[in-house]
Amino acid sequence: MAKKVATWIIVPFMFLIFILDMMTLVLCNIYEAKYEITNETFTLENGDDRIHFLHTGCSDCILLESNGRFALVDAGEGNYNPRKNVEYDGYEEQVISYIKKVCADEDGIARLDFMLLTHQHYDHSGNAEAIFADEEIEIGTLFMKELALSVLHDYEIEVWDVPGIYERIIAQAETAGTAWVCELPENMTFGDFEITLYNTKTPLDLMEDQGNNAESVGMKLEKADYTVFLAADIATTTGQEDLHLDEIGEVDLLKIGHHGYFGSSSMRFLKALSPEIAIVTNTLGKIYPNVKWNLTVTAKVPIYATVNRNGIIATITDDGNIVLTENIH
Repeated sequence: MAKKVATWIIVPFMFLIFILDMMTLVLCNIYEAKYEITNETFTLENGDDRIHFLHTGCSDCILLESNGRFALVDAGEGNYNPRKNVEYDGYEEQVISYIKKVCADEDGIARLDFMLLTHQHYDHSGNAEAIFADEEIEIGTLFMKELALSVLHDYEIEVWDVPGIYERIIAQAETAGTAWVCELPENMTFGDFEITLYNTKTPLDLMEDQGNNAESVGMKLEKADYTVFLAADIATTTGQEDLHLDEIGEVDLLKIGHHGYFGSSSMRFLKALSPEIAIVTNTLGKIYPNVKWNLTVTAKVPIYATVNRNGIIATITDDGNIVLTENIH
């Protein structure tokens, strides 16, 4: 009898979730029409202050560009994820070839001012080793906080090998001659962008055993009257959204935290940031239903997914507008 009652409750509930998810997908398609998205031509007709959201599956790799200078926020997933017990193809080749295509100078060397690794999960930092190992890519500075072991879950240490990833990145950066800075600046200038970093020092008293996502560093970029926030894996489940939402203020474009998975983009967070555009490093179909609901029904924000569009570039024009282009790979 108990199984029947549970079935009567669970099946209608799951059906309701399915219907609501379909509704949000319809709204996503309707809202997408708010901004015309054309194919990328790499001719810079809209200006050279650009944020490249690469297609690296459900992982983060974001290339910043301004006035002929380049920097990387996270590195995407590599080919040797310790969480996976089978061989698989990550995104090392795609990321490295894209960096060389976009950033290489007349000598064939791709020079990046810095690489910021927001935290050490493999879907954000896994490809860093391969990038540092490539002799045709030079990176001036590695910004990466010291790893706080007290924050990690046991499985992040024993199965995901987060400490190992962290140590290998430092070793490879040293071999490449890249300076490692663990005391992150809160403010810096990059070309025409003014940058503010959030969670530069993890509040260990609040984040013990919350997981490596609690160490995620958020980045706000400002040019003229336009503001972008890259939320890394900042989520309400770790308390990071509530800690920083008042400091961040309203933004025009939001890179959704934690790939749109559970715990990201709470109604409180979206209300405080009030974005006009949302970009997710994932497919629309993998965003959790409650997150899609918060974005489409509550905030009425169009969501553009890097996987569905084979990468997206957001160009911030000199008059403070935005142009979105796709198919950048």
